[in-house]
Amino acid sequence: MALSSATFSTSLRVDTAPFRSSPSLRISPHPANLRMMRAVTSATAAASSEPSSTTKTREPRGIMKPRPVTPEMQDVVGESVIPRTQALKRIWAYIKEHDLQDPQNKKVIICDEKLKKIFDGKDRVGFLEIAKLIGPHFL
Repeated sequence: MALSSATFSTSLRVDTAPFRSSPSLRISPHPANLRMMRAVTSATAAASSEPSSTTKTREPRGIMKPRPVTPEMQDVVGESVIPRTQALKRIWAYIKEHDLQDPQNKKVIICDEKLKKIFDGKDRVGFLEIAKLIGPHFL
């Protein structure tokens, strides 16, 4: 079996049904029983495994971009500049470390003094509210 280094091969297989004369018979440009298979050759395998020399690492954007936080948030997460995703992870780690989840309903967090500063002075917060309540603490 010869492998081409410049191209890849594609094979099509169409299973045809016997012809029936029916008023509802429609011929579709994309038959449902069409199957495509792509054979990987040595060229495509080598190209996908080697990183390109022109590839740059992308700078984080959106919630992955490190942002400065308020001093209240810094007391809980431990850093002055942190991405939103990492801040949320550290808040959850703080909650679990200090056993602040309601024993009857684990979706509810019982706030201590540090968390009350972050969560608008609330005594109890639902886990879905956390992401919304930490938003104002990112500068």
